[in-house]
Amino acid sequence: MNLLLDTHVALWAITDHPRLSSRARQLILSPRATVWVSAVSVWEIAIKHALGRGDMPVSGQDALHYFRQAGYRFLAVEPEHAATVASLPPYHQDPFDRLLVAQALLEPMRLMTHDGTVARYSDTIIAV
Repeated sequence: MNLLLDTHVALWAITDHPRLSSRARQLILSPRATVWVSAVSVWEIAIKHALGRGDMPVSGQDALHYFRQAGYRFLAVEPEHAATVASLPPYHQDPFDRLLVAQALLEPMRLMTHDGTVARYSDTIIAV
């Protein structure tokens, strides 16, 4: 299964954060899962960490290092991903999350998120 982690789930996984549910941990560690992190998440981490946001405990550069160390694969943003955002229902206004949803739907991948609003986009999104 191709599993795309949303930004917070990816951060919780590399920092062994207690908010990462046992179900999420089990799916991420499954030998059947190929775990992906989007360039969107690295961008979000870099921006919000530079702004001093407390929910981004590492810099973009550090996140890249930890994601690579964990063996995660990286998903680039393609023009088709960006264009698909316009066709999504207006459930969520966060541009990072909307682009992650578009990527997951187009690739296709199973997006893992902690955000119930993001999970409304598709029954293929895994809410943890």
